[in-house]
Amino acid sequence: MRNNRLHFIIFLLFWVIPQLVFSQERRTRRVENPIVAPDSILRAPAQTLPEVELPEIYLPDSLPENDSTKVVPKGDIETIINYYGEDSIITDFAQNKIYLHKEAWFEYGNIRLDADLIIIDWDKSELFASGVTDSLGNINGNPIFKEGNSTYEIRKEMRYNFKTQKAIIKDVVTEQQDGLLRGETIKKTTDGSIYMDKGYYTTCNLAEPHFHISAAKIKSIRGKQVVTGPFNLYFNNIPTPLGLPFGIIPDTPEEKASGIVFPSYGQEQRRGLFLRDFGYYFAFNDFIHTRLTGDIYSNGGWGAKAASIYKKRYRYNGSFNVDYQSFRSPETELNPLDFTSVWVSWQHTPESRGNSRFSASVNAGTQNYNNLVINPNNFANNVRADFTSNIAYSKTFAGTPFSMSANLRHSQNINTDEVNLTLPDVAVNMNRQNPFQNLTRFEPLKTLNIAWNFNLQNQITNRITPALGVQNQNFQQDFGFGEEFQQAPDVLAFTFANLPQLLRDANNGARSTVPISSNFTLFKYFTGTASANYTELWYLERINYFYNDVENRVDRILENGFNRVGFYTTSFNMNTNVYGFYTFKNSKKIEAIRHHMQPSFGFNFTPDFSDPRFGYYQQVQVDSAGRTQFFSRHQGFIFQGAPLGESRALSISIRNVLEAKIKTESDTAEVKTKKIPLLQTLNVTTNYNFAADSFQLAPVNMNTRTSFFDNKLSVNLSATLDPYATGVTRTAQGQEVGRRINDFAWRRGQGIGSIRNASINLNGSLNPSKSERSPGEVRDEITNNFLQQGGQMNEFVENEINRIVNDPSQYIDWSIPWNLGFGYNLSYNNRPGGQSNVTQALNINGDVSLTDKWKVNFNTGYDFSTAKITQTMISIARDLHCWQMNVSWIPFGTFTSYSVDIRVKSAILQDLKVNRRRSFFDR
Repeated sequence: MRNNRLHFIIFLLFWVIPQLVFSQERRTRRVENPIVAPDSILRAPAQTLPEVELPEIYLPDSLPENDSTKVVPKGDIETIINYYGEDSIITDFAQNKIYLHKEAWFEYGNIRLDADLIIIDWDKSELFASGVTDSLGNINGNPIFKEGNSTYEIRKEMRYNFKTQKAIIKDVVTEQQDGLLRGETIKKTTDGSIYMDKGYYTTCNLAEPHFHISAAKIKSIRGKQVVTGPFNLYFNNIPTPLGLPFGIIPDTPEEKASGIVFPSYGQEQRRGLFLRDFGYYFAFNDFIHTRLTGDIYSNGGWGAKAASIYKKRYRYNGSFNVDYQSFRSPETELNPLDFTSVWVSWQHTPESRGNSRFSASVNAGTQNYNNLVINPNNFANNVRADFTSNIAYSKTFAGTPFSMSANLRHSQNINTDEVNLTLPDVAVNMNRQNPFQNLTRFEPLKTLNIAWNFNLQNQITNRITPALGVQNQNFQQDFGFGEEFQQAPDVLAFTFANLPQLLRDANNGARSTVPISSNFTLFKYFTGTASANYTELWYLERINYFYNDVENRVDRILENGFNRVGFYTTSFNMNTNVYGFYTFKNSKKIEAIRHHMQPSFGFNFTPDFSDPRFGYYQQVQVDSAGRTQFFSRHQGFIFQGAPLGESRALSISIRNVLEAKIKTESDTAEVKTKKIPLLQTLNVTTNYNFAADSFQLAPVNMNTRTSFFDNKLSVNLSATLDPYATGVTRTAQGQEVGRRINDFAWRRGQGIGSIRNASINLNGSLNPSKSERSPGEVRDEITNNFLQQGGQMNEFVENEINRIVNDPSQYIDWSIPWNLGFGYNLSYNNRPGGQSNVTQALNINGDVSLTDKWKVNFNTGYDFSTAKITQTMISIARDLHCWQMNVSWIPFGTFTSYSVDIRVKSAILQDLKVNRRRSFFDR
């Protein structure tokens, strides 16, 4: 019994007691001490204890895995602190401070501090930094503090708590986007905002800036805006009376903040004092922004503008602008000024995806807008006559050859007041199909293809079509009846009051075409194309003509009812390519000349659809002598009607290209060759109609294009030669008139014929630059520079870039000392009978750099027909470092005006400017 008790006690000593010891060991490991940043100076290194080997005994853990005792407490210092002093590092153990001297620096997380004196206070988690005054009284090693992307240049001293990230700084300069902030005392908060006392803001990066905005209180909210109290504008530290009760300067590179849009202000003699473009910018979200602004004039005028931009990534983007201007000045009865103008523009561009697409380009407004609302920086729109708009939707039906499109089109001419609306223009198309492609090897049948196109249009126009005194358009298309000899059309005012009549007079119809064609090779070197085209037109009315013997004229009456017109044409064309080479064996400059000629011959047939059995034409008496003419029953309709008369015509076309290969010497003395165009193209076309009873040979059309001096000068020539003779006849009133005679000119001693119309265009650009840039290249360069500077593209930026590209006076290329561009246009028209018309004009534009900072731009021209100088603009640009001065002057003409603008180059201070403008309203 006693032995049993002894065994039991031994068991407790060797089994139970070790278990309790090991259990206590495990619990001791669970207790963690707070982590404190090691300091090799203030604290002695920890002693290393010898490792104790423990038996490998594994017991289940009774504590859960998510027990809170496993979380490591977080200390005040979250990352490694590095510091350095070039001269010395002194540690004060009593006050727990470290002194860093000479070219010292301190790094902690995303902050870095450089100075000649840095004091680290570990108890307060605070940094103190300043420069050091030498024996001569100069301060060296002023602090530079960096936190993330923000940099602070400190002229005196700073205190920074790296625990709270707050700071107090004396005399500091810091950069905020494009501008610089400087203040005597600033307080920096945890979120990076700055409160500044007696500070200024500038975008000039010089030590002594050319200008600055001075305010007693300035607050900078990081990533949002800079807000000031009452401020004044200083030039070279000289105060000016310019200022406002408060200022808001955006500090959002991506322009995501809403805010007030400050106006431009000034005075005009006629309209008085004004505030322009004052309003508010709404940044609703990342997808749509809107700017609402207004104009007000002290003498009674006002305006309202709305400009919106929108974007949905990977889907579409666009802009919508509306400008309403109203002015009424009863000051003088001799020259009153009273107008109301509206202009609307809409641009919508989709991303290429899916099988449907919607786009819009709208430019429309009242006729007087571009004649009265002047943009002195760009008067290109003020001299434009035609404006067009188009809203389009298209869709492709996947898995089928069909597609459709719908368009709403608009065009207007501000000179003639003619407006045309096509609402809508619907098209359904079937792509070309090859039904026999895989069924035969016979090439004409294998390449046979067929397509189908349907087009429905409804056109609303304010052009008045007279019902009385109808002119035959088939004869008006004869030579000499060009636009130069036609009078402006009679139009109806395009207003809401006249809208019912405009809708009643709408021109509409539908057209279907079925083209069939086949391509094949003939005689090895020729390519043949056989084709047939059937066209069918649908209208809801047709015209009945009758001769009015009382007025001796042709009048018309519209007959309502469905009307169908069907006609067809067939053709066969054959073309080939011919190459000719001439080699210069002994020439030192020219190696060879190549001539590429592409002749084409075709024959087409069209039946005579003026036959009465078709009912497409009506033979009508036109005068008291009993003469008759064929009038189309669909004259003036949207798709016109069937062609007049039978056609069995042979067409001839010859295209020529002439190139030379010249020798050039390289730096290695190796002879190289390059191609230069002698004639980029020379085309000659005509046709002969065997079925015509007179004038069988059509006029000969010629055109050519080439360039000289490495594309510095381009030349375009075109002409139309009439091979028939002309004669003089007398009318019933005894008046002599000229007309064409059905006999060739050479048979009557009139040479090879008469030039009915001709034109020549010369365009050139001269400058010492080796590379000439097109407007597209200029646009790309400006856009890339803007993006590289961190800018974000939007509608307003794109409009500004387009304004610069379209108006070269606004694009200052200081690298080119001079540039001269010119264009000469000559147009000649000759009617049968000797009546001719010649118009010619010369345009000159360019710029000259008087110095590295002065540049003069000019744009002028001369109209030889009127013997007058055309619209002229002279501008002077002066680079003022952080400012840009532009003086624009239009000395005469409709838009006589001048303006002087001195503005800050920074985009965020574009409202800060001195502006003096005098427009033609002041005359």
